Order: sequence, then structure tokens, then C-alpha cells
Amino acid sequence: MSNNISTVIWFTGLSGSGKSTIALELKKNLEEKKKSVLILDGDTIRSKLTKHLGFSREEIRENNRLIANLAKEMQPSYDYILIPVISPYREDREMARNIIGNKFIELFVNCPIEKCIEKDVKGLYEKALKGEIINFIGIAETNPYEPPNFPEIEVNTIEQNIEETTQQIIYFLKNRK
Repeated sequence: MSNNISTVIWFTGLSGSGKSTIALELKKNLEEKKKSVLILDGDTIRSKLTKHLGFSREEIRENNRLIANLAKEMQPSYDYILIPVISPYREDREMARNIIGNKFIELFVNCPIEKCIEKDVKGLYEKALKGEIINFIGIAETNPYEPPNFPEIEVNTIEQNIEETTQQIIYFLKNRK
């Protein structure tokens, strides 16, 4: 249990970019260093806490607001809170930053949509491209993905493997002011 307010790492990127995989590996790495870590995974939150919300612009904003508030509430209890969530809109990520405060780190998991479609393990892109999923982020014109302009850290899951990505994040955390 931490005595300080935890650092919140807000992972943003397209569906299938590797956010949850990186968060799990980072959690393992930080726990080996005796840090307390909580993951608030966007998919898990949606399946339990915010399952009443759809994927309209307003519902995405509300989902991100609820996740940010949950993280803020949990901050005194952990060293790190990792939040892998698509959060496609810059405005919503800025809102999350404002809710969480100065311990907010925006981590952009950069993976081109073509590669996300190629490695679509859940079959979501295929369904979206067939029109079976409406408002799918990055596919639907109504729900574009807006990459961050100035993330604190950016990882590239095409050029780096999971170990390299995790080490880049650990190095960043160790050396940030």
C-alpha cells in the first residue's frame, strides 16, 4: 500500500494495439520492484461497471469520465494505476488528466490500424467492416481515433516487442522529473 498518491498511466491506442498486454507485463515488472499496481482495463470496466453505456460520442466521454474518477478514488491505495482504454478523443483524455491531476501520464500505444486489423484476435474489426458493429472506433466515420499530439511517452508495438516496450516505460518512469 502506498503512502503517496499513485501515478496513473493512461494507455491510449486503437483496439488491438497492445494496451492490455503491455499493462499486464508492466504490472508484473513493477510488482517485482515491490510496487503496488492496479489495472483498470477498459474492456473489464465496460463489461462490469459501465455496461449500460454504448459507443456514441457522449457515452464514450462518460465512460472515460467514470474511469478517471475511479482512478482518482483509488490513487491513495497504489503506487501505480494502469488504465488501458481506447479513449479515442483528445478532449476526453484531457478531461481525464484534469480529473486525475499532475500524476497523470498519457502513454500512446502506437500501432497502425492496418496492423490492428491484421492481428484482430477478437474479430471486432471484421465485424465492424461488415457493418455488424456500428460506431466502431477507428472504422466508423462518426468515431475516429485521435492520436495524442504530445503524449508523455509513446511506444510502437510494430517496431518493439513486449519486453522492449516495457523496458522503455520503466526507463521513462525511472528518469522522469
